[in-house]
Amino acid sequence: MTTTRFAPSPTGRLHVGNIRTALHNWMLAKKAGGQFILRIDDTDAARSREEYVEAIREDLAWLGLEPDREERQSRRLDAYEAAFEKLRGENRIYPAYETAQELEIKRKIQLGRGKPPIYDRAALALSEEERAAKEADGIAPHWRFKLDHDEAIEWEDGVRGRAKFDPTQLSDPVIRRADGSWLYMLPSTVDDINMGVTQVLRGEDHVSNTAVQIQMFTALQATPPAFAHEALLVGKEGKLSKRLGSLGCDALRARAIEPEAIVALLARLGTSQPVEPIADRRALVEGFDLSHFGRAPARFDEEELERINTAIVHQLDYAQVRGRLPAGMDEAGWHAVRPNVATVAEADVWWQLVTGPIAQPEFGDEDKAYLGEAAKALEWGEDPWGALTAKLKTQTERKGRALFLPLRQALTGMDHGPDMGELLPLIGKERARERLERAAA
Repeated sequence: MTTTRFAPSPTGRLHVGNIRTALHNWMLAKKAGGQFILRIDDTDAARSREEYVEAIREDLAWLGLEPDREERQSRRLDAYEAAFEKLRGENRIYPAYETAQELEIKRKIQLGRGKPPIYDRAALALSEEERAAKEADGIAPHWRFKLDHDEAIEWEDGVRGRAKFDPTQLSDPVIRRADGSWLYMLPSTVDDINMGVTQVLRGEDHVSNTAVQIQMFTALQATPPAFAHEALLVGKEGKLSKRLGSLGCDALRARAIEPEAIVALLARLGTSQPVEPIADRRALVEGFDLSHFGRAPARFDEEELERINTAIVHQLDYAQVRGRLPAGMDEAGWHAVRPNVATVAEADVWWQLVTGPIAQPEFGDEDKAYLGEAAKALEWGEDPWGALTAKLKTQTERKGRALFLPLRQALTGMDHGPDMGELLPLIGKERARERLERAAA
């Protein structure tokens, strides 16, 4: 069975980059009738917050991306310890004692010589006596996974095609800190094995991590999942990293962006398929295919999101928005104002035209006389607006803007807005006549 996972660290709110990764893994699983796992990567106790765990759950639920199951890395420490001891017993893990400052000096020297800043494996040359002396001096080791340099690392990437790495050009990754806490690499590999993950879809910034982890899968006698790496998101000015706060799930929700709009945009961003205001998740899932993904950076445009959002809002039925509409607005009211709103929240502004009070403009004497006639001519039937304008057109010989605009201004206080044929019945006969008479006074 196809099994995917989304593995956020609970150190902040989800942003569009996280959402895109979660969405694509959810779509990949749903299209295949498989499982989508939420894995909370909370091994970093110093930075992880339970409030963010809850926020991640809430954000995914709001987006309609609820997982089939949830896992917590903090509850799986024994599994990582067992894998660590196995690899250590097979000499695939070794202790290293360099400080961060010493490693930085080595890196700068290598760069200065025009060489890649790869760890030189100096720790492997230490004798048991030298290691014991360092630990006697209070220097606790961090731990590195020893890469096998004998064969190239290769895999068929779901987006990038054939990928190949020379392991001698990669540093042996640190998998455990000196304080005993875990870094990303080994726990992620162990989890993918134990949870039966069959496909890992993530950003292209993880490509070198994949090369390392493939060797970890092999060292743990496990078959690696299928890997795919999608292009990262960029904005108008380049990377989104400095602006992700404004693109967090909470910020998007505060701006009244519909989850359907976010999904419609991110589902196809970076693919050869057109981005369209598709609110039907089933249609998006059916069309999801990794072969449609390109390698060029995917450009995220907030203005495009707003355009998609407006188009999605114009598709929403009353039942979908009823709980978010102003008090008293019924289905007819929503139908009347819907073409004029960019967000559901804007319905409140237009509903004020119905419930009042409204501020009317100052009218000239001719328009006042005209509005006085309108107040007398107002009748109520199936189409009060059509009847009123037809009658006034005959009585006053006005037409076009001169016929319609003063009426709209008197009845709503606006020069534009919802269709008056739909709006006038909502305003009601008595309120409409009172507004026309006040404008004429």
